[in-house]
Amino acid sequence: MSDPREAHVASSAEPSRSRRPLRIAVTALVAIVVLSFVWVGVRGFLAERDLRTSMSLVSEIKADVASGKGEQAKSAAEQLEQRAASASRLTSDPIWRTYEHAPFLGSNLRAVRQIAAITDAVATGAVRPAVSVLSGFNAASLTPKSGKVDLSPLVKAQEPITKAAESLRGALRRADAIDAGRTISPVESAVDQLRTALQSASEEAAAADHVVRLAPDMLGAAGPKRYLLLFENNAELRSGGGIPGAVALLHTDDGAISLERQASSSDFPKAASPVLPLPVDTQGLYGAITAEYIQDVTLTPRFSTSAKLVRAMWKQKYGEDVDGVLSLDPVTLGYILKATGPVTLPTGDTLSSSNAVPLLLSQVYARYPDNAEQDEFFAAAAVGVFEKIATGAFDPSALVAALTRGADEGRVKLWSEDAHQEQIVKQTPVSGALPASDDSTARFGVYLNDATGAKMDYYLTKQIAVGSKVCRADGRPTWTVQVTLKNTAPADAATSLPRYVTGGGDFGVSPGNVGTNVAIYAPRTGVFLSASQDGKAASPQTALDGTYPVVQIPTLLSPGQSTTLTVQFLGPKAAAGHTVAAESTPGVHQTVTRPVDVTCESR
Repeated sequence: MSDPREAHVASSAEPSRSRRPLRIAVTALVAIVVLSFVWVGVRGFLAERDLRTSMSLVSEIKADVASGKGEQAKSAAEQLEQRAASASRLTSDPIWRTYEHAPFLGSNLRAVRQIAAITDAVATGAVRPAVSVLSGFNAASLTPKSGKVDLSPLVKAQEPITKAAESLRGALRRADAIDAGRTISPVESAVDQLRTALQSASEEAAAADHVVRLAPDMLGAAGPKRYLLLFENNAELRSGGGIPGAVALLHTDDGAISLERQASSSDFPKAASPVLPLPVDTQGLYGAITAEYIQDVTLTPRFSTSAKLVRAMWKQKYGEDVDGVLSLDPVTLGYILKATGPVTLPTGDTLSSSNAVPLLLSQVYARYPDNAEQDEFFAAAAVGVFEKIATGAFDPSALVAALTRGADEGRVKLWSEDAHQEQIVKQTPVSGALPASDDSTARFGVYLNDATGAKMDYYLTKQIAVGSKVCRADGRPTWTVQVTLKNTAPADAATSLPRYVTGGGDFGVSPGNVGTNVAIYAPRTGVFLSASQDGKAASPQTALDGTYPVVQIPTLLSPGQSTTLTVQFLGPKAAAGHTVAAESTPGVHQTVTRPVDVTCESR
C-alpha cells in the first residue's frame, strides 16, 4: 500500500513543475521587451547624434560654397550623406517601426524616423546635385572678363539646380505633413527646426533655379537680345515705384552686355491715343494717360502692363522691338554702389552708396533747375555705374546682395516678351505682380500715386498696419488696413524748395504740400466694409482691378502734417485664421509695417 504522504508530495510538485515554463516564458518576454527598448533607445541616441551632425554639416557646406571652397564643400557633402543615411537606417528597422505603435512613445519615434528619412532624401536628392556644380561656381563666376560673362557654368548648373529645387520642395511637403501634435518638446522643436531650414533652403534653391534658367538666354546665349532699362524716380511716386525718368537700351550677346542708347522721359511726347488698348478697370482707376505718357505707365501696380506700354512707346519712337523690360530705382542704385564703389561723374561729383539717394532725388533739382541738365546728370550716373559692372569692377557677392535686397523691397522688376521666360519670372519677386494670397496668408497691396505733379515725395513717409479679427457670428474675419502718411518737408518748403520740386501749384496743389492718391487692393475674396480718414468717415472710390477689390482715397498734406486712412474689408470664413500682410509702393524711405490691434468695437 502506498504512503499517503508520498502522494501529497507528488501532487504538490506538479503545479511547481507546470509553472516553471511559464515563468521562463514571462522572464524571456520581459527580457526581450527590455532589450528591444534598450535597442531603440541606443539607436535613437545614435540617430540624434547623426542628425545633429547633419545640421552642422549643412551650415558648413553653405559657408564653403559661398566662399568658393569647392573641395571642402564636396567633402562635407559626402559626410552629410553618410550621417543622414546612418540616421535613416537607425530609425527604420522592424523593432523601431513596431514601437511606433506604442502609446505616447510611438508618435515620437515616428516623427524622429520621418525627420531622418527627409534629411537622408535631402542629402542625396538636393545637396549632392547642387554641390556638384556649385563647388566650382559662385558669384565671382559671373564677373565679366574682357567684357563678357562666361555663360557655360550657368548652363551646366541648370539641370542639377532644378533637381535640387524639386527635391527640397518635396522634402518641405513631407516635413509639413509630420504630426508633431503629440510629441515631446525636443521632438516638436526638431520638427519645427527642420521645417524652417527646409523653407529657407527651398526658397533659396527656387531663386537659384530661376536665375540659372533665365540668365543664359537673357544674356544672349541663344542669340542677341535687347532690353529696356527703366529708371523709376521715387521722388514722384507711381504705384509701381516712381515716375520713369530715364530709359536705356541694353544689348546682350553671348554674355557680352553693352549700352546702345539712352533717352529721357522728355523725349517721349504725349501719344495722340493710347499706344495699347487699356483694360477698362485700369482706365477707370488711373485714366487713359497711363497709355499716353511714358511718365504715367507705372500708375498701375501691374508691372507687366507698364512694361508692355513702355515697349510700345519705344517702338513708336525708335522703330525698335525689345525682348523685355528691367526696372530699378535710385535706392537700388545706392545698394549697387556698395558693390561697385564710388563713381566719379563728369560734373566732378562722387556718387556713392551713402549719397546716391539725396543727390539723385533732391540735391540735383536745386543745383540744376533746367530739366535737360538734370537728364544729363542722371544719364552720367547710370553710365558710370553700368561701365563698372560691364567691366567687372565690382564685388560679385555684394552685387548679388544689392539686387536681392532691391527685389525683396519691390524696387527691381522684370518683364519678358518671351512667354516661357515670363512664366518663370512670374514665380519670382521681380515680376511686379499684384499680391497673391494663399492658404495661410491674406495679402493686401497699398499703392501710392503722386498728385502734386512734382518731386515732393522725397519728403513723404509711410507706415502701414494690418490686422484681422472675427467679429461676426458666421465666423467671417474683418480685415483692417491702416495707412499713415506724413509730409516731412520744411515748414518754408513753398519758398525754400525749387519750383521744379514743389510743382509751383501747376496741378492744383499749393507749393510745399503733398498730394497723394492711395489705392488699397484687397484679396480677391475681400468685400469692402468701410473707410475713414483720421477717425472721420471717408467716401472713397471703390472699384475692381480684374478680380481685386480696390479702394482709392485722395490725400493732401501740408508740411509737418500727417493723416491716417483706415479701410476695412470682410473676408471669407475660410480665412479666419490667416495671417494678414501687405505689400506697398517702394518709396524713397523704407515703409514701416506693423500689426494693428483690431477690436470688434473698433469695427
